[in-house]
Amino acid sequence: MDARINLFDNAVAAKFTKRFAGMSMLLEESPLPKATQELVSLRASQINGCGFCADMHTKEATAAGETSVRLHLVAAWREATVFTEAERAALALAEEGTRLADTHHGVSDETWARAREHYDDDQIAALVLLVALINAANRINVIVRNPAGSYEAGMFARMKG
Repeated sequence: MDARINLFDNAVAAKFTKRFAGMSMLLEESPLPKATQELVSLRASQINGCGFCADMHTKEATAAGETSVRLHLVAAWREATVFTEAERAALALAEEGTRLADTHHGVSDETWARAREHYDDDQIAALVLLVALINAANRINVIVRNPAGSYEAGMFARMKG
C-alpha cells in the first residue's frame, strides 16, 4: 500500500512538517507526563482511524517503557483498571475533543472539571494543544492514506537532527 502523495518529498509539505514537528517537540518538553501524551495520541488516532499515527504512538510509548497491557486496553480505557484517575481524565478529554461533531457541547463541563482536578495550567494547556495537534496529524495521514507498520521509534526525532 502506498500513500496518495509522499508529503516528505513535497516542498510545501516539508516546510509545514518542519513547523509541525517543532510544535510536537514543544509539547514533548511540556510538564504533561510522556505516558499521558502517548496514551492520548494513541486514543485519538484509534478514534480517527489513523493507522500511521496509531503505529507511531504505540511504538513510541513502548520505547518509553509503556506496558503492552496498557497499550492494548487504551481503546477500552473506561472498563480497564490499569489507568490512573489522571490518565482517565486526559483520555476522556481527548475523546470528547476528538469527537466534536458527535455532540453539541464539545468537551463537557464535567470532563473539563475532572481534567482540571489532575492537571495544572501548563499541563492542561499542553493536553488541549496535544489533542488539537494529534487530530490534525490524523487527518493529514488519513487523507493521504499513509500506511501503517513501518514507523520506527525515534524516527522523526532523528530526521529533525
